[in-house]
Amino acid sequence: MWNNSFTKNLGIEYPIIQAPMLGVSTPEMAAAASNQGSLGSLAIGGLSPEATIDLVRKTKKLTSKPFAVNLFAHSVPGYSISDIKPMQDFLLYLAHKRGYALKESDLYNFKFYTWQDQVDALIQENISIISFTFGCLDNETIKQLQDRNCVLIGTATSTDEALYLQKHNIDMICVQGIEAGGHRGTFLTHDPLPQVGLFSLLPQIAASTSLPCIAAGGIHNVQSMRAAFDLGAVAVQIGTAFIGTEESIAIYSYKQRLETAKDTDSSITRAFSGRWARGLRNEMMREIENSGIAIPPYPIMNSLTATFRKLAQQNNDDDYTNLWAGQSPKPSAKHTGTVLINLIKEYENLYK
Repeated sequence: MWNNSFTKNLGIEYPIIQAPMLGVSTPEMAAAASNQGSLGSLAIGGLSPEATIDLVRKTKKLTSKPFAVNLFAHSVPGYSISDIKPMQDFLLYLAHKRGYALKESDLYNFKFYTWQDQVDALIQENISIISFTFGCLDNETIKQLQDRNCVLIGTATSTDEALYLQKHNIDMICVQGIEAGGHRGTFLTHDPLPQVGLFSLLPQIAASTSLPCIAAGGIHNVQSMRAAFDLGAVAVQIGTAFIGTEESIAIYSYKQRLETAKDTDSSITRAFSGRWARGLRNEMMREIENSGIAIPPYPIMNSLTATFRKLAQQNNDDDYTNLWAGQSPKPSAKHTGTVLINLIKEYENLYK
């Protein structure tokens, strides 16, 4: 029932991927998913090479099974202090109004790490599966990794992006529908932002390219899994269902919000990071969006809000941090492995 080109190529049992969710997923989550026979994902976008190696080695200690490492394939735009000063001032005002001791020094002198800083570390650690989003790796890096038998999985939110990835010899495409929680993987079209639903986008990309397609966005039960497979996916990627597990480092109030969230409770926003992303609406999102102040691009805005969001997380304050979530929120099982076991058993019972 489960064996296909995806499982055979990656050496796993089930064509299910635990989505990489920076700030939520952990080595424990990735290892638990892999140990259950699925493909765990370790999110390292924007981290230093040292932090990258540390997380990879922690994951290796917890599983001997294959797991993917996820990169952010973006560039860092230039900016000046005058460009970001209005947002800096507003964030200081907002934090102090909330009672947080955000300092002006927290909003300067950012250090940005990109995928170029991380590739050597991944080669050193013999990582065999790399997924990426926000763009595409350069041709030299693609060849360097594939020469080492590394499988590369790019992210597309439109047919044009999928064709771009195919042209650059990427091995597989993660097709991200507008339902998906977290950051949009868009990298070719910014105006208008691609907002195509998964079950419209998936068959179009499957028909337009020859690459294996992974379905991401709103996959939350066996019926949505089956629909994705019927529409041409070789695997499904699931994220929101794992946020409430014990392996997740999401704060308690975030997990509680997801327990009662409805399909209409999320929006796409640039408020937290400067890049479009889907999350549950909260006060910080509304304040920034309604301020009328220009939001700096990613990763500038992401760094501007980072300390503020960390202070909120330390205080279990779900109104002043990002709450990434897809359009199909539902209560989670206690453990990552249990989420997968339940899905696999139910799927086998319904479709055997």
